[in-house]
Amino acid sequence: MQDWKKRLSGIGAVETFDYDYMREGRKRPDPLPKLIAAHRKALHRARERHRDESTILIGKSMGGRVGCHLSLEEKVDGLVCLGYPLCAMGDRTKLRDQALRALTTPILFVQGTRDSLCPLDLLERIRTEMDAPSFLHLVGGGDHSLRIPKRELEQAGETQRGINETILKEIAAFVDEQS
Repeated sequence: MQDWKKRLSGIGAVETFDYDYMREGRKRPDPLPKLIAAHRKALHRARERHRDESTILIGKSMGGRVGCHLSLEEKVDGLVCLGYPLCAMGDRTKLRDQALRALTTPILFVQGTRDSLCPLDLLERIRTEMDAPSFLHLVGGGDHSLRIPKRELEQAGETQRGINETILKEIAAFVDEQS
Protein backbone atom coordinates (compact mmCIF):
# COMPACT_ATOMS: atom_id res chain seq x y z
CA MET A 1 0.00 0.00 0.00
CA GLN A 2 2.95 2.35 0.42
CA ASP A 3 3.30 2.67 -3.38
CA TRP A 4 -0.40 3.37 -3.65
CA LYS A 5 -0.16 5.93 -0.84
CA LYS A 6 2.30 7.92 -2.96
CA ARG A 7 0.06 7.71 -6.01
CA LEU A 8 -3.14 8.54 -4.12
CA SER A 9 -1.66 11.54 -2.31
CA GLY A 10 -2.17 13.50 -5.54
CA ILE A 11 -5.91 13.07 -5.09
CA GLY A 12 -6.12 14.09 -1.43
CA ALA A 13 -4.85 13.46 2.06
CA VAL A 14 -3.91 9.81 2.58
CA GLU A 15 -3.48 8.00 5.88
CA THR A 16 -2.18 4.44 6.07
CA PHE A 17 -1.89 1.98 8.92
CA ASP A 18 -0.95 -1.62 9.62
CA TYR A 19 -3.07 -4.08 11.51
CA ASP A 20 -1.62 -5.33 14.81
CA TYR A 21 -0.81 -8.79 13.45
CA MET A 22 1.25 -7.22 10.65
CA ARG A 23 3.20 -4.94 12.98
CA GLU A 24 3.86 -7.91 15.26
CA GLY A 25 5.14 -10.03 12.36
CA ARG A 26 2.42 -12.66 12.63
CA LYS A 27 1.17 -14.32 9.44
CA ARG A 28 -2.31 -15.17 10.65
CA PRO A 29 -4.70 -12.21 10.61
CA ASP A 30 -6.55 -11.21 13.75
CA PRO A 31 -10.28 -12.05 14.02
CA LEU A 32 -12.55 -9.76 12.00
CA PRO A 33 -13.85 -7.76 15.01
CA LYS A 34 -10.26 -6.88 15.99
CA LEU A 35 -9.44 -5.89 12.39
CA ILE A 36 -12.53 -3.68 12.25
CA ALA A 37 -11.59 -2.06 15.59
CA ALA A 38 -8.08 -1.28 14.29
CA HIS A 39 -9.53 0.15 11.07
CA ARG A 40 -11.97 2.28 13.09
CA LYS A 41 -9.15 3.64 15.24
CA ALA A 42 -7.19 4.62 12.11
CA LEU A 43 -10.31 6.22 10.61
CA HIS A 44 -10.90 8.32 13.73
CA ARG A 45 -7.24 9.42 13.76
CA ALA A 46 -7.50 10.44 10.11
CA ARG A 47 -10.70 12.37 10.72
CA GLU A 48 -9.05 14.31 13.53
CA ARG A 49 -6.29 15.40 11.14
CA HIS A 50 -8.54 16.12 8.16
CA ARG A 51 -11.80 17.32 9.70
CA ASP A 52 -13.56 18.94 6.75
CA GLU A 53 -12.62 16.48 4.02
CA SER A 54 -14.74 13.70 2.61
CA THR A 55 -13.78 10.21 3.67
CA ILE A 56 -13.05 7.49 1.14
CA LEU A 57 -11.76 4.18 2.49
CA ILE A 58 -9.32 2.54 0.09
CA GLY A 59 -7.96 -0.88 0.86
CA LYS A 60 -6.00 -3.62 -0.81
CA SER A 61 -7.42 -7.13 -0.47
CA MET A 62 -8.34 -7.73 3.17
CA GLY A 63 -8.04 -3.99 3.90
CA GLY A 64 -10.80 -3.34 1.38
CA ARG A 65 -12.94 -6.10 2.85
CA VAL A 66 -12.50 -4.77 6.39
CA GLY A 67 -13.23 -1.25 5.14
CA CYS A 68 -16.54 -2.54 3.77
CA HIS A 69 -17.43 -3.97 7.17
CA LEU A 70 -16.42 -0.72 8.88
CA SER A 71 -18.58 1.33 6.53
CA LEU A 72 -21.60 -0.55 7.85
CA GLU A 73 -20.90 1.03 11.25
CA GLU A 74 -19.21 4.35 10.38
CA LYS A 75 -20.42 6.86 7.80
CA VAL A 76 -17.97 7.24 4.92
CA ASP A 77 -18.43 8.81 1.50
CA GLY A 78 -17.10 5.95 -0.57
CA LEU A 79 -15.13 2.73 -0.73
CA VAL A 80 -12.42 1.60 -3.12
CA CYS A 81 -11.40 -2.05 -3.05
CA LEU A 82 -8.17 -2.95 -4.82
CA GLY A 83 -8.47 -6.69 -5.37
CA TYR A 84 -11.47 -7.59 -3.22
CA PRO A 85 -11.03 -11.10 -1.72
CA LEU A 86 -14.52 -12.38 -2.52
CA CYS A 87 -13.66 -16.08 -2.21
CA ALA A 88 -11.89 -17.27 0.93
CA MET A 89 -8.64 -18.91 -0.21
CA GLY A 90 -9.99 -18.96 -3.78
CA ASP A 91 -12.84 -21.35 -2.87
CA ARG A 92 -15.93 -20.32 -4.86
CA THR A 93 -18.17 -21.88 -2.20
CA LYS A 94 -16.80 -19.66 0.57
CA LEU A 95 -18.04 -16.24 -0.43
CA ARG A 96 -17.28 -13.10 1.54
CA ASP A 97 -20.28 -11.20 0.28
CA GLN A 98 -22.42 -10.44 3.34
CA ALA A 99 -20.93 -6.98 3.90
CA LEU A 100 -21.22 -6.16 0.20
CA ARG A 101 -24.91 -7.04 0.19
CA ALA A 102 -25.51 -4.84 3.27
CA LEU A 103 -23.65 -1.78 1.92
CA THR A 104 -25.29 1.53 1.13
CA THR A 105 -21.98 3.32 0.54
CA PRO A 106 -20.87 3.70 -3.10
CA ILE A 107 -18.04 1.32 -3.95
CA LEU A 108 -15.46 0.99 -6.70
CA PHE A 109 -13.97 -2.43 -7.28
CA VAL A 110 -10.60 -2.51 -9.05
CA GLN A 111 -10.10 -6.12 -10.07
CA GLY A 112 -7.57 -8.04 -12.08
CA THR A 113 -9.09 -10.41 -14.62
CA ARG A 114 -6.77 -13.20 -13.37
CA ASP A 115 -7.61 -12.76 -9.68
CA SER A 116 -8.49 -16.21 -8.35
CA LEU A 117 -9.79 -14.67 -5.11
CA CYS A 118 -12.47 -12.75 -7.00
CA PRO A 119 -13.99 -14.60 -9.96
CA LEU A 120 -15.61 -11.91 -12.06
CA ASP A 121 -18.77 -13.89 -12.77
CA LEU A 122 -19.44 -14.13 -9.02
CA LEU A 123 -18.64 -10.47 -8.45
CA GLU A 124 -20.98 -9.42 -11.28
CA ARG A 125 -23.80 -11.53 -9.83
CA ILE A 126 -23.31 -10.02 -6.38
CA ARG A 127 -23.09 -6.49 -7.79
CA THR A 128 -26.54 -6.93 -9.38
CA GLU A 129 -27.89 -7.94 -5.96
CA MET A 130 -26.29 -5.05 -4.04
CA ASP A 131 -28.24 -1.98 -2.94
CA ALA A 132 -25.16 0.27 -2.94
CA PRO A 133 -24.04 1.90 -6.17
CA SER A 134 -21.11 -0.18 -7.37
CA PHE A 135 -18.58 0.40 -10.09
CA LEU A 136 -15.98 -1.91 -11.59
CA HIS A 137 -12.65 -1.17 -13.21
CA LEU A 138 -11.05 -4.25 -14.75
CA VAL A 139 -7.31 -4.65 -15.07
CA GLY A 140 -6.94 -6.95 -18.07
CA GLY A 141 -4.47 -9.73 -17.27
CA GLY A 142 -4.04 -8.43 -13.71
CA ASP A 143 -3.66 -10.76 -10.74
CA HIS A 144 -4.87 -10.20 -7.16
CA SER A 145 -2.20 -7.51 -6.75
CA LEU A 146 -3.29 -5.91 -10.05
CA ARG A 147 0.03 -6.85 -11.64
CA ILE A 148 0.24 -8.01 -15.23
CA PRO A 149 2.91 -10.46 -16.38
CA LYS A 150 5.87 -8.75 -18.03
CA ARG A 151 5.40 -10.67 -21.28
CA GLU A 152 1.79 -9.51 -21.61
CA LEU A 153 2.80 -5.92 -20.88
CA GLU A 154 5.51 -6.07 -23.53
CA GLN A 155 3.15 -7.59 -26.11
CA ALA A 156 0.61 -4.85 -25.46
CA GLY A 157 3.23 -2.10 -25.45
CA GLU A 158 2.25 -1.21 -21.89
CA THR A 159 4.06 -0.82 -18.58
CA GLN A 160 2.86 -1.60 -15.09
CA ARG A 161 3.39 2.07 -14.30
CA GLY A 162 0.99 2.99 -17.10
CA ILE A 163 -1.57 0.48 -15.87
CA ASN A 164 -1.29 1.92 -12.35
CA GLU A 165 -1.79 5.44 -13.72
CA THR A 166 -4.99 4.30 -15.44
CA ILE A 167 -6.18 2.78 -12.16
CA LEU A 168 -5.36 6.03 -10.37
CA LYS A 169 -7.43 8.02 -12.90
CA GLU A 170 -10.40 5.72 -12.28
CA ILE A 171 -10.02 6.15 -8.52
CA ALA A 172 -9.72 9.94 -8.89
CA ALA A 173 -12.91 10.09 -10.97
CA PHE A 174 -14.75 7.98 -8.38
CA VAL A 175 -13.48 10.14 -5.51
CA ASP A 176 -14.56 13.31 -7.35
CA GLU A 177 -18.05 11.88 -7.78
CA GLN A 178 -18.34 11.04 -4.08
CA SER A 179 -16.94 14.31 -2.73
